[in-house]
Parts: sequence; structure tokens; C-alpha cells
Amino acid sequence: MTEPPHDPEPPGHPGLLVRPVPTGVLSLADSSPPADVPSLADSSPPADLAPLVSAGQLFTRITAQLGHQLSTVARNGNRRNMHSDTPALVVVAHGSRDPRTLRTVTTLLHRVRELRPGLDVRLGHIEINAPALPDTLAALGSGRAVLVPLLLSRGVHVKRDLPAFAAAAAPRLEAGIADPLGPHPLLVEALYERLVEAGWPTGDQPHGTPHTRRHRPAAADTGVVLAAAGSRDPESAADTRRTAALLSERLGGVPVVPAYASAASPTVPEALRALAARGRHRAAVASYFTAPGHFATRSAAAAPWIAAAPLGAHPALARLLLLRYEAALTASAARPAPIARPAPIACLTTAATAAP
Repeated sequence: MTEPPHDPEPPGHPGLLVRPVPTGVLSLADSSPPADVPSLADSSPPADLAPLVSAGQLFTRITAQLGHQLSTVARNGNRRNMHSDTPALVVVAHGSRDPRTLRTVTTLLHRVRELRPGLDVRLGHIEINAPALPDTLAALGSGRAVLVPLLLSRGVHVKRDLPAFAAAAAPRLEAGIADPLGPHPLLVEALYERLVEAGWPTGDQPHGTPHTRRHRPAAADTGVVLAAAGSRDPESAADTRRTAALLSERLGGVPVVPAYASAASPTVPEALRALAARGRHRAAVASYFTAPGHFATRSAAAAPWIAAAPLGAHPALARLLLLRYEAALTASAARPAPIARPAPIACLTTAATAAP
């Protein structure tokens, strides 16, 4: 979503609590068995295994080993590559007190995993919800990851917060940062389809492909308000205006006015009044939010006609997350490696100054 201010929603919805696994309980997500658990493939018994081991001890060892082996198998039956060099995809969500938000984001991540089986896809939140992004990065250990913001424009989170999180994880974890999701044609297609679901007229005989077809022109009294969260960053507003222009083109020239739930103007009611002043009394609200929440609900309530649902777990968002991930990998590969500079000749090492 576009950059909301901190604590954007009123209290009253408790966040999700994550209870730690009790000490001594083996998690099926562990990537390696405990040190005292021998592999079933060992050709000889371990030295610490007495010949007359009890049935209970043997059962415990077998259960632990099977648990480790099951953790390497995905839900669809495919074996996970636990030692892959492919960077993990970390989806970075803002966080919300609305429980619907986390459910929606979780469903979206399932779609991403279905599109790319075997890719390590994880979730981290900037605030409010668990898992927090620092915890997600710590759980990755060493290796590489790409942080893909589940945010719709540039702003303080993309420019300041994500680089700070990535720097805190270095050098143990090499974390790149992808661009925010918007603006992009896939977002526009998702916005359009959400409007159609809400009742936007499409005509009787569409033609062409889903990305190029144009339907019968909407009535002259129609208009759309593109409701976004809002940000004080001028680049965030520029990104939202660009999305509004693309959506207007997708709708065949219907006016689309960007509006904001906070931190920027015009507000959604102000944008609706501006459309009415131009004779556009039949106005729809397009919900430019990644998930349900306070801002989306409040914006939809102002609609005099129809209000679209948030983007949510739309398949286009899952595809776009992977596109941003791939683009970040490509940009990283194209970046020249740092040149190692030789030490000055006058700089003597401890070994060089030692007496012969």
C-alpha cells in the first residue's frame, strides 16, 4: 500500500500473537536434525548408542529424524531445496490491526508460492504484526534475500526503513531491495477487475485481449476516485497520479481522480465533490490498498455509487511480486563487483615486521 503514517488505524483490534516454541520441542521447519540425532542412512551405530537401547529412546530418535526429513518436503509433495543458492523472497508488509489484513497477505503469499514452487518465500512486517521484518531476516541466517515491498508507491518505508533493516542484517545476510509495486500495468488490471466485480459497466461485447480490449464507453456522468493511503513524500503522490492516469486510460478515458485517506490531499470526499462539480455524479471508488483495513473501509463508505474491494490476493499482485523480485536480481547481477584495492606499499603487516 502507499506509505501510511505510523499507527494508521485506531486501536481496538489486537495484533496477532506468536507464541514461541517450548524449549526442547523439535520444529518440523528445522533445516537440520539435532546434533544428537543420527541419520537413518548411517552405516554404523553412533558411539553413544548403547547396544541395549530402550524402545522409548529408539522411538524418540526415529521420530526426530523423520521430522527432519518431512521438513524438506513441501505441501504439494515436492522436495524443497534446503541448500539452494537462490535468494529468498521476503515480502515486506506494513502491518495492520485489522485481522483481515494478515489473512489476505497470507493468501497472497500462498499464490506466490504456487507460481514459483521451490522458492523460499517469507513474510516480514514493518510494524504491528508478527513476524517482524528483523525476525524474518534473522531466521534466514546467512545467505541472500530480496526484500519486495508490499507497498504501492515510493515513500519513507521504501527509501529509509527497508535500507536500514537490510543494513542491520549485514554482513551475515546480503539483502537487496526491490522497487515498490506501483505504478505498473498489472496493478491497473487488478484495479479494473475489482471495479467490474463491484458493478462497473463493461458493455455486452468485449473484444481483444484482457490488457488491450476497450468496452463500450461509460456514461458521461461517471467518474472514479482512486483512494490511496497517502504519504507526505511527493514521489508517492506522483506514483499514485501515474496509476490514476493509467486506470483512466484502461477505462476508456473516464476521469480518475487520486485521493488520500491521510497525510495528503485531496481527501476522498473532496475528490468526489470535484467530480460532481464537473457533472460526474455517478462516481465509483477504486480501492488502491493491498488489503482490507481502516483506510479502505472508510474510503469505500464515502462512495455515492459503487466501491471496489481492495487489491487483496488478486493473482496480478502475486505475479507482480515475482516480477519485482526478478528485476531486483537482474539489477544486482548487472552491478559491477567492488574492486579490491591493494594495501599501500608502506603499510607493513605484523608478519612482515617480525624478526627473521
